[in-house]
Amino acid sequence: MIEEVVLQVAGFTKEIESGELRIEHVIQGEYRVSDDPGIVLTTILGSCVSLCLCDPTARVGGMNHFLLPEGSGKGGMGFRYGLLAMELLINGLLKKGADRNRLQAKLFGGAIMNDNLAHIGESNAIFARKFLQDEGIHCHSESLGGAQARRIRFVPTTGSAQQMMLREQIELESPPKPPSASTNNNVTLF
Repeated sequence: MIEEVVLQVAGFTKEIESGELRIEHVIQGEYRVSDDPGIVLTTILGSCVSLCLCDPTARVGGMNHFLLPEGSGKGGMGFRYGLLAMELLINGLLKKGADRNRLQAKLFGGAIMNDNLAHIGESNAIFARKFLQDEGIHCHSESLGGAQARRIRFVPTTGSAQQMMLREQIELESPPKPPSASTNNNVTLF
C-alpha cells in the first residue's frame, strides 16, 4: 500500500473529505478547465508534468497532464505532448473569461521514476518552465524533479494547491528480461 505524506495543505482537505467539493481526475494527456467553486482537480504524476493555471479575478482555472515535452503528434497522439496540452489549457481558460495577464501558474511533476526514463521528467520540467517564460506567464510555485510520484489537488477557482508525495516509488513496468544463455555444456542449441 502506498502511504501519502501531505507536504503542503491548502485548506481544502476537510471540504473534500466531507463531500463539499467534487473531485475530477485529470489523467495522462488530458486537461480540465472549470469556474465551478465546488470542483477540485486531481492527478497523479511521475515523470509527467501538470500545469495548474488560475485567474483569481475571473475565478477560473485549470490543470493539464502531459507525458512528453515534444513530438510530432502523428496518429492522433498530439494530446501526449506539452505544447498541445499548454495551448488547450490556456485557450480553455480564455474561453471561460480568464485574462492572460492575470494567469498564475503552478508546476508539478517531472520526477525520475526509473533509470530507463531518467531524462523524461527533467525534459518535461525544462519544457514547462520555458513555455511559461516564453508566454510571459509567471510561475508562482513549482515542485519539479526528485524521485517520487506526487498526488496533486487543485481548486481552479482559487488557485489553491495541495501536493502529497507518495512514499513508495511507483515504477513503470520494465520489459521482461530475455532468458540468460545456458552454461550447461550438455545442451545443444539448433
